[in-house]
Amino acid sequence: MELPHPPTKTLELKIADNVSAMLAFWDKDLICRFANAAYLEWFGMRQEDMINKMNIQELLGPLYEQNLPYITGALNGRAQVFEKEITLPDGKGKRYALANYYPEIENGEVKGFYVHVADVSPIKKLEKKLKKSNAKVKKQNNRLLNFANIVSHNLKSYSGNLESLLNLYETADSDEEKAEIWNYLQSLSSEFSSTVSDLNEIVKLKNQKDISLTDLSLTQFIQKTKNILRVEIKKSKAIIKSNVDEETIIKANPAYLESILLNILSNSLKYRNPEKPLEIELNCFSSKKRIVLNIKDNGLGIDLKKYGKDLFGMYKTFHGNADAQGIGLFITKYQVEAMGGEISVESAVGEGADFKVSFRN
Repeated sequence: MELPHPPTKTLELKIADNVSAMLAFWDKDLICRFANAAYLEWFGMRQEDMINKMNIQELLGPLYEQNLPYITGALNGRAQVFEKEITLPDGKGKRYALANYYPEIENGEVKGFYVHVADVSPIKKLEKKLKKSNAKVKKQNNRLLNFANIVSHNLKSYSGNLESLLNLYETADSDEEKAEIWNYLQSLSSEFSSTVSDLNEIVKLKNQKDISLTDLSLTQFIQKTKNILRVEIKKSKAIIKSNVDEETIIKANPAYLESILLNILSNSLKYRNPEKPLEIELNCFSSKKRIVLNIKDNGLGIDLKKYGKDLFGMYKTFHGNADAQGIGLFITKYQVEAMGGEISVESAVGEGADFKVSFRN
């Protein structure tokens, strides 16, 4: 069979052989009638071994079954366009290909189909980069939106309270009443300063890129934290048991490690179960790449099904404590991740919390 419209002219053949896309024509019996240089090179074939001789099933091998639906579609007179990730002939790496099968139809009869295969790997790589970049931007936007919502909410609350108190102060009938309102204003000012300070800490955390890490004795920092919290520990009659080996050394930032231990242990003290003595246990285990600190208590616990998504969010509280600020775990997570670590928690209501903090070994 002759190719319906073969590129017989020298110029046409040169053009076909010098394009990067793979071009070919297969007749209705699936015998190759034309293939350009790129097509032959890809399959490692010579023109004399392939043209008018080779069957497409023989050429494609395992790929034949994968491409059969498209081959059948083209032979039934329907153009086929599809993308595939294909392994390179040498088996080293892969590439993305955009394939087009165009049926050649004469007088209502399909004579075969043309093949056009283009390497779209650069486009796919760019798509992946764009998706990754978009995901990063979306994540940053969510953080900024969350931060903006908090700032907006707090400023609105403070401005509303301030306006109300000033109105009450102006209409107060006695010095005693004015003094009481003035105390409220001072308290409001103090709370506002605390909020601004918290937000400033978050900004500092976000802006810090290079965190210095050094070898630290984990047991020394655990003991230091217990000393800082000794009043609360004594008051709550908490039993703190540390099974961490005295020779355990971790790579961490001193200020961050102290803050992490303080936040987790103070939370255990703050959210203890009043119906039973508080017990806190610290354990440590290591692998080639990680050292994991496990801090477990028998406190109130957290409903992770309900609050798990918000556990490490800013100003998220779960037990209704009047002194809860909901910023400690947010900062803790940032500090852990800034040092290349990870933090997770297992918990259930009434069963306490089990924090796992991993550090680079």
